[in-house]
Amino acid sequence: MLSHRSSRRRWLVLVAAVLGAALTARLGVWQLDRARQKLDLQARIESRADLPPLASVDLARDATAAPGQHYRRIVLQGRWLTEHTVYLDNRQMDARQGFFVVTPLLLDGGDAVLVQRGWSPRDFSDRSRLLPVPTAAGSVRLEGRIAPPPSKLLALAGAETGAIRQNLDVLDFARETGLRLRPLSVQQTGPTRSLLAPGADELATLPTPIQVPEDGLLRHWLAPAVDVSKHHGYAFQWFALCGLIVGLTAWFQFIRPQRLARRI
Repeated sequence: MLSHRSSRRRWLVLVAAVLGAALTARLGVWQLDRARQKLDLQARIESRADLPPLASVDLARDATAAPGQHYRRIVLQGRWLTEHTVYLDNRQMDARQGFFVVTPLLLDGGDAVLVQRGWSPRDFSDRSRLLPVPTAAGSVRLEGRIAPPPSKLLALAGAETGAIRQNLDVLDFARETGLRLRPLSVQQTGPTRSLLAPGADELATLPTPIQVPEDGLLRHWLAPAVDVSKHHGYAFQWFALCGLIVGLTAWFQFIRPQRLARRI
């Protein structure tokens, strides 16, 4: 009876060890696969950055096509809709807290795209006090990099309205403003250039764009984070745990009992 219980317990331990080793090995392989995916993403980002810039008319119109344009350079032409400018709070740039200034740009044809124009510092004594951002009227041209919509931070439930917000959802903002927004955003990387002569109307465009006064915004956008070493570290931990399970099982279930049996 005692021998039967001992044998049954031994088999249970072996089954648990095999399952544990298989699970940890699979998790290690999964982390290596995640690292490979990140390397593929990095390669795509670098290859897209080397491609010629797109024009406004090339900007994706539906959500399925948008990811294929992420991280491409683009030259936009349109008109700022400053009445819909949003300041995204608690955003960092150069290790400083402040706002991401986001303004829709109205494109030819009536669609609009959210432009992350840059970073502005916040007034820590009065959160609602916003620094003025000089914005050119009329048609403008700017260079940027296509990106996903601004990342979302933890926020309280409920719709956000007003100029200062924690997050900005493209679909919700489109419903709020009535704009036909493209399903992505553009991070502005250079100065804004006006296509209108000073004092001219909308139709008097310039053959050569002129640079408008600086808006005072920082545009030190971080490159997309592709941390492969993290996944390699996790994979090593899972494989080490797998090896530990196999080693301990082999010692206590096979090697040690055989040594004890030889001593008897």
